[in-house]
Amino acid sequence: MSIKSEHNKANVIIQNSIHTRTASLEYLEEGTMSTDSPMLTNPSTRQASLSGLSGIRYRNLGKSGLRISNIGLGTWVTFGSQITEEVAEDILTIAYESGINIFDTADIYANGRAELLLGKILKKKGWRRSSYVITTKLFWGGKPDTERGLSRKQIIEGLTASLERLQLGYVDILFINKSDPMCPMEEVVRACTYCINQGLAMYWGTSRWTPIEIMEAYTVARQFNLIPPIVEQTEYHMFQREKVESCLPELLHKIGIGTMTWSPQAFGWLTGKFDEGIQLLSRGSFRSFSALQEKFVPDEGRSPRYQAKMNEISALAEKFGCTKTQLAIAWSLKNENVHCVLMGASTPEQLYEHLHALQIVPRLNPLILNEIEKILDNKPIRQPLIRTNWRPSLSEAEHNSKES
Repeated sequence: MSIKSEHNKANVIIQNSIHTRTASLEYLEEGTMSTDSPMLTNPSTRQASLSGLSGIRYRNLGKSGLRISNIGLGTWVTFGSQITEEVAEDILTIAYESGINIFDTADIYANGRAELLLGKILKKKGWRRSSYVITTKLFWGGKPDTERGLSRKQIIEGLTASLERLQLGYVDILFINKSDPMCPMEEVVRACTYCINQGLAMYWGTSRWTPIEIMEAYTVARQFNLIPPIVEQTEYHMFQREKVESCLPELLHKIGIGTMTWSPQAFGWLTGKFDEGIQLLSRGSFRSFSALQEKFVPDEGRSPRYQAKMNEISALAEKFGCTKTQLAIAWSLKNENVHCVLMGASTPEQLYEHLHALQIVPRLNPLILNEIEKILDNKPIRQPLIRTNWRPSLSEAEHNSKES
């Protein structure tokens, strides 16, 4: 039986039965049945979908008031390049009707075709604009010298062009993809503030910025009464943990920065099968995506030590009654500091499989998580702040006494 047929069968059973206790608690605690929920556009199917999955949650992004689903749909690699328009529409529809309310894209995805396709589908569907969240990224690299950088000109013109492709009046979050060391931070923050004040975006965030750069942007915003970023979008999976687990929680606590992550499967490397030279994950079968794997996956990831870890993760997933893909996604979702996990899909069946990872999250109890930690053996450890009693040297003391 296919994944899709199993999913549909589960929905029928749920529709004809009383909601589970877990689902009811989700509705009460996370406010999934509020009047703003996209479920209300089709209560019978959408409520069943959420009840069956009992894992889609709506949370405030960082300390902002924007509520998003804990899983988002990304359009990287697939939209506008690797899948047809019909398949893209099916995937987007399934995601929306399953309770996902955030869709992520970028100006660089398929050279803008991803934004074009996403905008075309959204216009065709006619969903209420308030029922979903659109995020897009401006990437300043890979352009001619006269068009590079994060100047006020490039940010405003870049966002305007994205809105034209998306056929939207505004995006909900404007991401600045990578910082620009050649552009003053004040200019970047002022340009993003202008876009928000002009109604072109509701919020702005960072993508692949260092914690120091994020803090600088926040400080500049507060200094000049501008609008600070609300979220950082970054890579996070079982073998890439340092930034999300060690740095971003502190930024959330201090300045309210939310965390949106991508690549829970490590570009397919985590859930693929490299020992035979065959990539089993569907996205890894794409030629362009395989090239990305070669670029981003570290060489040590193909070492016998890491291969052994992946084999143990595979055995644990099989013992747990799920796929490696589902376990990887569920593990990312289990981190309470992660507000949203972005995932892509090349087929509707693959999206259904990803969504079923939501059922795995409640089953990841401390014993299972400890077992995973023993396998990974890479939990980041934050170094405590060491305070020393500083004393000036003799020469410094003499210099200070002379000045006084």
